[in-house]
Amino acid sequence: MGQIKLNQVTKSFGDVEVIPPLDLTIEDGEFTVFVGPSGCGKSTLLRLIAGLEDISSGHIDINGSDATNVPPAKRGLAMVFQSYALYPHMSVRKNIAFPMRMAGIDEAEQNRRIEAAAKALNLTDYLERRPGQLSGGQRQRVAIGRAIVREPAAFLFDEPLSNLDAALRVGMRLEISELHKRLETTMIYVTHDQVEAMTMADKIVVLRAGVIEQVGSPLDLYHAPRNEFVAGFIGSPKMNLIKGAEAEKHGASTIGIRPEHTDVSMTDGMWKGRVGVAEHLGSDTFIHVHDTGLGDMITVRITGDIQAKHGDTIYLTPQLDKLHKFDANGLRAG
Repeated sequence: MGQIKLNQVTKSFGDVEVIPPLDLTIEDGEFTVFVGPSGCGKSTLLRLIAGLEDISSGHIDINGSDATNVPPAKRGLAMVFQSYALYPHMSVRKNIAFPMRMAGIDEAEQNRRIEAAAKALNLTDYLERRPGQLSGGQRQRVAIGRAIVREPAAFLFDEPLSNLDAALRVGMRLEISELHKRLETTMIYVTHDQVEAMTMADKIVVLRAGVIEQVGSPLDLYHAPRNEFVAGFIGSPKMNLIKGAEAEKHGASTIGIRPEHTDVSMTDGMWKGRVGVAEHLGSDTFIHVHDTGLGDMITVRITGDIQAKHGDTIYLTPQLDKLHKFDANGLRAG
């Protein structure tokens, strides 16, 4: 069992409350991602669950038992850090074995777990090497292996891929997702990268200034953001948010349309603008359109090739059935 419940949990540093009263349930076996901009409280929340920070009020239940005052080592959780936190003088085998040695597990059982983790993470051929002889992705796999052998109730990942280059990030993202499916263990994953959140999560928790803005599946958040903040944060490129007279035509204070839900023409359409930058990515092209009279620049996504270059006149027509509406308080209105 790996259910984790936060009940009216708060955290203050001195007089500054960084986590207002917060309730959240993470179900057993779920892959939950905490996402939000820098400083939103996602890493602090993870450290509260791990016991690395004391909560100011409320309580945390792990597997139905109050763990609020239980020390980190006794919570049955394993944390994987951004920095890997490996011992450079130890072999991969000894790094993975370290938490088991500290727990007094016998050598035969240690070896069984090490071999199983190494096989799962493609590290078998590297067990006698030291961390300095490994790539960044391999070092991160060693850190994950050290967590696996503890056989925890839940894994906690704190931005584990942020030190890797783009290609390695994609590969490790897939590896962690596949690992979750094999282990069927609860995982909580912190990232500021909403693409990671969308591609990995069963459930996303969107945070802003310590407050949960929305909880739901990736597609729930994509198709039905509950407010402008979530609408603008989830999706890449982000949703276009339009205020003023154009929004009022549709009975809203703000309307939103995603880049892929806008039709593009070089001859006619609802909105006229000027091409700023066209980013050609092969199968997709992102066009950033200026001078539409709608306020901010509008970004559109098209598939295939379009002959649009800087300075060209272009016409945009939103797919009205995909339009999002928000009221004056920024809340979803339809």
